[in-house]
Amino acid sequence: MGRRFLGLLVPLLLLWPLQAESSSAALNDDVLGLIVFKAGIIDPLFQLASWNEDEDDPCGWTGVRCSPVSRRVTELSLVGLSLSGRIGRGLLRLAALQRLDLSHNNFSGSLHPSLSQLEELRFVDLSHNILSRTIPDEFFLQCRSLRSLSMANNVLSGEIPRSIGSCSSLVALNLSSNRLVGALPRSMLSLASLRSLDLSNNALVGDMPMGVSRLYNLRSIRLSGNRLSGGLPDDLGRSLLLRHLDLSANLLTGELPKSMRKLSLCRHLSLASNLFTGEIPPWIGEMMSLEFLDLSSNGFSDRIPETIAKLQMLTSLDLSRNTFTGGLPDSINALGNLKNLDLSDNSLIGNLPSWIFELGLSYVDLSGNAFSGRVPAVLGSVPGLKFLNLSGNSLSGSLPATVLALDRMKILDLSTNMINGSIPPEIARAVSLKELRLEKNSLTGEIPKQIGNCSSLTTLCAFASHFVVAVVIKFDKFFFLAIACRYQVLSQNNLIGPVPSTIANLTNLEVVDLSFNMLSGNLPKQLTDLPHLHSFNISHNLFSGDLPAGNFFNTIPAPSLSDNPDLCGSAVNRSCHTVLPKPIVLNPNTSNSSSNTSLPSENIHHKKIILSISALIAIGAATVIALGVITITILNMHVQDPPLGSHLDADPALSDEYYSNSPASDANSGKVVMFCGGDSGFGVGAHAILNKDCELGRGGFGTVYKTTLQDGRPVAIKRLTVSSLVKSQLEFERDVKMLGKLKHSNLVALEGYYWTQSLQLLIYEYVSGGNLYKFLHDCSTSNPISWQERFNIILGIARSLAYLHRMNVIHYNLKSSNILIDGSGEAKVADYGLAKLLSTLDRYVLSSKVQSALGYMAPEFACRTVKITEKCDVYGFGVLLLEIITGRQPVEYLEDDVVVLSDVVRVALEAGRVDELVDGRLSGKFPTEEVVPIVKLGLVCTLQVPSTRPSMSEVVHILEMIRCPHEHPEEELT
Repeated sequence: MGRRFLGLLVPLLLLWPLQAESSSAALNDDVLGLIVFKAGIIDPLFQLASWNEDEDDPCGWTGVRCSPVSRRVTELSLVGLSLSGRIGRGLLRLAALQRLDLSHNNFSGSLHPSLSQLEELRFVDLSHNILSRTIPDEFFLQCRSLRSLSMANNVLSGEIPRSIGSCSSLVALNLSSNRLVGALPRSMLSLASLRSLDLSNNALVGDMPMGVSRLYNLRSIRLSGNRLSGGLPDDLGRSLLLRHLDLSANLLTGELPKSMRKLSLCRHLSLASNLFTGEIPPWIGEMMSLEFLDLSSNGFSDRIPETIAKLQMLTSLDLSRNTFTGGLPDSINALGNLKNLDLSDNSLIGNLPSWIFELGLSYVDLSGNAFSGRVPAVLGSVPGLKFLNLSGNSLSGSLPATVLALDRMKILDLSTNMINGSIPPEIARAVSLKELRLEKNSLTGEIPKQIGNCSSLTTLCAFASHFVVAVVIKFDKFFFLAIACRYQVLSQNNLIGPVPSTIANLTNLEVVDLSFNMLSGNLPKQLTDLPHLHSFNISHNLFSGDLPAGNFFNTIPAPSLSDNPDLCGSAVNRSCHTVLPKPIVLNPNTSNSSSNTSLPSENIHHKKIILSISALIAIGAATVIALGVITITILNMHVQDPPLGSHLDADPALSDEYYSNSPASDANSGKVVMFCGGDSGFGVGAHAILNKDCELGRGGFGTVYKTTLQDGRPVAIKRLTVSSLVKSQLEFERDVKMLGKLKHSNLVALEGYYWTQSLQLLIYEYVSGGNLYKFLHDCSTSNPISWQERFNIILGIARSLAYLHRMNVIHYNLKSSNILIDGSGEAKVADYGLAKLLSTLDRYVLSSKVQSALGYMAPEFACRTVKITEKCDVYGFGVLLLEIITGRQPVEYLEDDVVVLSDVVRVALEAGRVDELVDGRLSGKFPTEEVVPIVKLGLVCTLQVPSTRPSMSEVVHILEMIRCPHEHPEEELT
């Protein structure tokens, strides 16, 4: 027995060193592979600080997991760490890797074809990055072990490789939200193990191939947001396990195939926004597991089938924007689980049945039909109702008070009906109401004072059908109140009475428009307590008395007050009739009881004399003061502002061979300094060049004028209007000279400066082409800039900002009016680094003085605890990029809304409608393969968290890759 044991033990002892050596080598491979991978990426937040190349075991590193037995790396998960760069070859050394998740970062480049050679790799998620180019055929040829692959939300292009059929073990495939083109490869029909397929939001074309039934394991198909055409395959219903089918937003036609009636397990069916026609077949009731049914925006017609009552599991039904006729089918009343109902924009008729509001619905949209009758009072007994839209019908009667008393209602739209009467005071109970639309009805009466209790209200619209009255109120980030009207012949309907003082309770109010009404009375003084008010329009009313004094009302523009004949005050250039108190007269011949007796004539005469003497004294004093002010002003002008080129002070302590200083005669006169030599004379005095005839434009820092040097060269002169914030002369000149040393082809060159204590001028090169804002938004521009020119401008701006950041200069004030275009169409960035000249600078000064254009300003400006860095410029660049592509303003103010460009673009991108965003003046003359990645880049640059935005050097690299992909061939991963 002992001899047999020794016989087994000896071989094990002999093998043990070899096994230890092999295990050590494997660990070293993993460490080496991870360190090489880290070397090829950018980690701005130092998330991978724990990755130490001196360690032998990587299993404790961030995002790394190992097998407890072999200690080999089996999982690498670096989700949302703001990493960028390329996915390096180092990963190929992780022979035991089973799971790779690099999603929600900024990785660029393309997918390496050798990645699928890792034999243990089962799960790969590279979604939400900036991966580009085509998917290599080789990757799919070697992916037999891969079970799940997601590369959604990147900028992948080209066709889906036919080799995808080789991934025989693939269970889940997600290539959504890219720019893939071409037809669906028939080789996909061989993926028998496939359960989930998501190719939505691409540009795929052609028919859906027959043979879908071969994918008998399919549970989910998502192909929405493409350009698929033709009819649905007849065998679609043979995928009996299908639970989720979304083919919305394509170009699919024809009628629904009968085989779909077999999809008895299907819970989600969306065929919205296609070209389907015919009636909804009665067999729809056989899909009894349906919970979500969306057939909106098609050409379905005839009546809504009664068999829909069999869909007892249904929670959401959307048949909007079709051509359904007839009445609302009573069968809907049987859908006990229904929560969301949208039948809007059809041709449904008849009285609005009350049972529709007895289903416990939370979302109801029946707008754009021909329903008649009164608004049901039973609405007040639907406690869970949050959204109700009955607009665009023929409903009549008064507005039921119970409707406004729903404490969970968030949006109520009864506009474009025939509703009359007043707005009920019960509106005070609508504590959750955010939007109330009553426009284009026949409302009368006053604005109820109870409106001040609607603390959640964001929008309120109330129009009268003849005397059109619109009320728009927003509480929250954007607050807007507007009441407007238009007269029609024999109009007798209007909102009347005063503005209720309770509006002052709406502390988030920013804009008030009460124009074109019959509102009257004095304005509540409490309006001055509104801290965010910046627009107040009461024109074309019957208001009287003087305006509230203080805050916004000290600077209210005159047009906002026009056509109120009885308003008075300096803002309307109309004196108020002051009521003087009755003078106190001590008459020893009168008793207390006779205090109301009229004054004798001699007392009146005496009072007139006293008033005349007082007036004379006051006039004399005012004259003396005025003369003193004029005298002091003239003296100051002579002392402080001598003519340029005549009395110019030179400071020997600051001059060197780099600068050319003007001659000087005394220490108190101004000084002009030109960089790199040159004639420093202007030929005229300082104030002679600062006149409106020479003015080029105005900005947050000051006004720009054009003038000519004595050598005939034109220059642009910026007069700083922030003198109270400017540093001392030494600090000012030091920083200006530093800015003068910045040289880049896409920067407006700073050529010199002029200094006095009260006047500072910056001398720039003159750029003749005008600013970018004019090219993008001036309707008189006959030749809009082409896509090629726009791309060059974007790239030029990016390169100049990258250069500034390398020189440790932050622009702070990036916007289209600060981008000049020279004669050759090149962009030149102006106003860079001027914030360095201000001594009392903080982010609130920046937001009001420097960053004057709303929409470009990064969100961190609003938070004192967040450091202002170059990522503020990245944010402004992202907004500017989207402005250049779309031709739209960064922020647009509509009648009852504020539209932020980045939000519009983000929604359009998610819906696959990027082409619609491109400036219409390009008339389709732009490459989609460039537009989509640039739009995504703009959205990445405008992310809310500064650390998640790329650097400008990374932006330049990405733009160069987009413009010239052939100059960036597939790099070997290192």
